[in-house]
Amino acid sequence: MTAPVILPGATLGVMGGGQLGRMFVHAAQRMGYFTAVLDPDPASPAGLVSHYHVQTDYLDQQGLAQLMQRCAAITTEFENVPAPALVTLGAHRPVAPAADAVAIAQDRAQEKAHFTRCGVACAPYGVIETAEQLRSTPDELLPGVLKTARLGYDGKGQVRVKTREELAVAWDELRNVPCVLEKLLPLAAECSVIVARGRDGQVVNLPPQLNLHRDGILAVTEVHEAALPAAQARRLVEATRAIAEGLGYVGVLCVEFFVLADGSLVVNEMAPRPHNSGHYSMDACDVSQFELQVRALAGLPLVQPRQHSGAVMLNLLGDLWFAAGDAERTPPWGDVLALPGAHLHLYGKLSARKGRKMGHLTITGPDVPAVRATALKAAALLGIQAF
Repeated sequence: MTAPVILPGATLGVMGGGQLGRMFVHAAQRMGYFTAVLDPDPASPAGLVSHYHVQTDYLDQQGLAQLMQRCAAITTEFENVPAPALVTLGAHRPVAPAADAVAIAQDRAQEKAHFTRCGVACAPYGVIETAEQLRSTPDELLPGVLKTARLGYDGKGQVRVKTREELAVAWDELRNVPCVLEKLLPLAAECSVIVARGRDGQVVNLPPQLNLHRDGILAVTEVHEAALPAAQARRLVEATRAIAEGLGYVGVLCVEFFVLADGSLVVNEMAPRPHNSGHYSMDACDVSQFELQVRALAGLPLVQPRQHSGAVMLNLLGDLWFAAGDAERTPPWGDVLALPGAHLHLYGKLSARKGRKMGHLTITGPDVPAVRATALKAAALLGIQAF
């Protein structure tokens, strides 16, 4: 049975209270929906701005029941929400993305197998779950990156290894949990694509994003006509659509790719939710990734977003609050906001710490060289390394 369209005035729920949940809540509220957040943190960024905050653990049955009573449909804002909780919710309410899609994204081995089934190339890899698999790992996978199969993000749970001896030590450091060893490849660039897929199978996409990571955390995203060659951008979108179709996915999905030195593409990983690299869409597109999340969840029509401005997005980490030394200081927001096309988004987190995502800054404008120049000025003001 097809779920009914959920119109504004209803309540939409989100599992997770971080900044992605906060931006989903803002988008839903702007469209006239009530919102409910389930998150155990009393000061969660999304919980602080939502109509309702169910303050329980993600597997708490009473909390899940309360969320279902409140909500007409439920989404998630981070991929490590326990899949069993989504199964429970999905038995009674529309849930997007579905538990089975989230479960695949939570396991790197399953994720890579899915990419292969969809005909999308990924880096050569091997699965290491036992000492025997460790001993039989092909030499061709070295040097490589050993990654925990589950619960890794922003560079956590990853160790670079050059030799079999380093591989064995790294597996011990990761407590011998199931891992994936990926061969290191000569990278020219990193990029990502965000798609939204509706219940009816309709798929729309944001423009492909060129990304720069530092210490495993996204630092800069550029989205403009000079960022990626047109043919490459088309291939990225086609691959991402194939991955979403293969999952029967409903919701917003981000897929990250590597561009190799020879210009070929390999898929890295997927996130079953909006993504840091898509935040620019709130200021540079007529439909943001968060409005697409609302539309897909509610069964509303999906429209192809149009980018009206070139954009450069800077991730704002807690390090910026300590740029002058050990003493915490407020970054020079006044100077930054004096720049043309500057859009500041802070996430409402009550304390800054190094490595913590505190917000983002998007610079927009019709002229790509001017946008990049302004973004570099902003970076210099904030103490962010030039790019």
